[in-house]
Amino acid sequence: MPDETNSAPQRANDSMGKILLVAVSLCVVCSIIVSTAAVALRPLQEANKTLERKRNILLAAGLYREDEDIDSLFEQVEIRLVDLASGEYVEGVDATAYDQYKAAKAPDTGVAIPRDKDVAKIRRRAKDVPVYLVRDSTGLRSVILPVHGYGLYSTLYGFIALSRDGNTVQGMRVYEHGETPGLGGEVDNPVWLDKWQNKLVYDENGQVRLAVVKGVVDRDSPEARYQVDGLAGATMTSRGVTNLIRYWLGEEGFASFLAKNRAERS
Repeated sequence: MPDETNSAPQRANDSMGKILLVAVSLCVVCSIIVSTAAVALRPLQEANKTLERKRNILLAAGLYREDEDIDSLFEQVEIRLVDLASGEYVEGVDATAYDQYKAAKAPDTGVAIPRDKDVAKIRRRAKDVPVYLVRDSTGLRSVILPVHGYGLYSTLYGFIALSRDGNTVQGMRVYEHGETPGLGGEVDNPVWLDKWQNKLVYDENGQVRLAVVKGVVDRDSPEARYQVDGLAGATMTSRGVTNLIRYWLGEEGFASFLAKNRAERS
């Protein structure tokens, strides 16, 4: 006669083992599916990221058209690398495949920023940085510069477009950040970004004056040409935008490059 006392625990153990086996198998299968999907989708994600970067460059320069192909519009943009230390173009490097953020991390292609000069709080930057040039029949029309710096909670990434004088803002775009929605998150609001148009970066002495103020710009003030309305309730994010502008358009950034371009046109 079967021993019912021993058979019940045995069946329970068998059931638990089967449950664990099924659970582990399911996890393995799911992880394989997710990993395969991630690898398969990576080229598409990179392509979309590149397309979005091009769109923001075109938006900053006032060249974007919703009804036109982005790649076709971008054909009028020339990408060059600039050595920030000298302000000269870098030759012999494929600028289209260059990643300044990866370059910033490497000891041979990046530099640590002294704390007293790191107003944008980025710690390191690449030695060579891309610039985006648009020309017309009269010569250089626009210079679009990549800028980034820390806000309140995140690093802000964007582009600022300057006219041929290297001083007048044609447009500003922030395309990536992690600021508070409805407050600092308004840093990517096109309505606010459009307020940058026609502002000046440098004063008569070549000092960076462009800044985001607290509150609303006094339109009757002579300083208004250098000032942009602040983001309501987002003092630290506004200050972060000012700091990244002052870093990247200052002596540590593109100031030498822009000065050389102005000298060549004069």
